[in-house]
Amino acid sequence: MTMQSGELLERYAAGERDFRGAQLRGAFLSKVDVSGADFRGSDLSGAYLTEASLNGVDLRESNLSDTNFLGASLIGANLRESNLKGANFTQAIMIRVNLRETKLSGASLSKANLTEANLIDTNLSGASLSGANLTDASLRASNLSGANLSGANLSYALLNDADLREADLSRAKLNRVCLSRAKLMNCFLKDADLQGANLTNAILTEAHLQGANFSNAVLNGVNASRANASDTDFSWANLSGANLTGIILNRANLRAASITWTTLRGADLSSAKLTRAKLSWSNLTGAILAKAVLIDVNLDETNLRNAELNGAIMPDGFVY
Repeated sequence: MTMQSGELLERYAAGERDFRGAQLRGAFLSKVDVSGADFRGSDLSGAYLTEASLNGVDLRESNLSDTNFLGASLIGANLRESNLKGANFTQAIMIRVNLRETKLSGASLSKANLTEANLIDTNLSGASLSGANLTDASLRASNLSGANLSGANLSYALLNDADLREADLSRAKLNRVCLSRAKLMNCFLKDADLQGANLTNAILTEAHLQGANFSNAVLNGVNASRANASDTDFSWANLSGANLTGIILNRANLRAASITWTTLRGADLSSAKLTRAKLSWSNLTGAILAKAVLIDVNLDETNLRNAELNGAIMPDGFVY
């Protein structure tokens, strides 16, 4: 059903809401209000919907590639299974929007409000979400590889089984976020806040974690081999059964952390603070613990073969 912008607005003003299958490619609809309309299966690719009111609209299975939604309001809108490649949602209000199984690769959602949004199994590879609000959003099994999430707020979001390889999460807020089984290889989490986060069985190999806050986080079974976690806060965190082979933890805060049954072969823990940490049954073969603080650390059955302990303060207060 091909129509012009003027015809659409006239029919909407007359009370019509069913515009399924509409052909509005490249239409100029800036600042219009078509809230509650049904555009399912429509083609609005390349259309201009800047600052438009689209609250509660049905845009399922539509072609919205390269569409401009700058500053638009899409509260409660349904865009499930739509093509949104290259779309612009910068500063858009998208509270409780349904974006499940959509294609958003290369799209811009910078500073968008996506609180409680449904982004399950969505393709966001290479998308820009810098400064976006994703509080309580569900991104389970989504593809965020190479995405820019710097400075975004993902507190309480669900990211279990998500693909975040090489994604930029620097300075992001990830309080109480669920990242269990997530793929975070070579991602950037510099200065990110992950207090109380759940990263059970997540993969963080070669990740950049400098200055991040993982206090009280759950990292059981995590694989963070060869990651850089210098100056990172793991106080009171649980890292039991983790693979931390070759990790850099110099100057890290591991106070009262549980690091039992963990592999730390060749890890760099120089000048790390491990007061009251539990390292029982862990393997620290060849680890560097020079000038580390090990006061009241539990070293029961810990393997310290060939470890470097020069200047370390041992559990009994003796300087090695």
